[in-house]
Amino acid sequence: MADVTQTRTGQVSRKTNETAVSVSVNIDGTGVSKIATGVGFFDHMLDQLSRHSLIDMEIKADGDLHVDDHHTVEDTGIAIGQALAKALGDRRGITRYASIDLAMDETMTRAAVDVSGRPFLVWNVTFSSPKIGTFDTELVREFFQALAQHAGITLHVQNIYGANNHHIAETCFKSVARVLRTATEIDPRQAGRVPSTKGTLA
Repeated sequence: MADVTQTRTGQVSRKTNETAVSVSVNIDGTGVSKIATGVGFFDHMLDQLSRHSLIDMEIKADGDLHVDDHHTVEDTGIAIGQALAKALGDRRGITRYASIDLAMDETMTRAAVDVSGRPFLVWNVTFSSPKIGTFDTELVREFFQALAQHAGITLHVQNIYGANNHHIAETCFKSVARVLRTATEIDPRQAGRVPSTKGTLA
């Protein structure tokens, strides 16, 4: 059996000329978060990611918001991805795959994940406005691209339908949270094995 008594945690600090980001995650948490990026809507979405994945997250980002939100959002995605990769280790004993159709009011979004060690993003989400408040909607994709690349996961996200851009973005974060929760859980039937015929998910 996989040793579930050892908490799967990861910490990353990333500093560039554009941002300083620190992230810590606990995959075996309860969805408690402490988040401060300076971007209000993004903080709200990251809180949803933590709460619905049950991954504890502490995130602090100081970025060049006088330019725009892009560097802060992308670099936060990079750091979260790297922290998740550290916490997962060799991914021994995990469920690995998950998918969900997630509804929120008039909106339905589908997410599927393979915690494979192979980064890839398929993104089929369209927003009808370039902004949600002051937040650039194109940054939702940028975040998930960075997350998938640096966590080493294959991630597919498709908005099936929806009218409200806030709801579309929120269902993206919530659906990804739910598939991460399922796919990273320990599968007792794996008996501590790496869930691949290759014997590795590196």
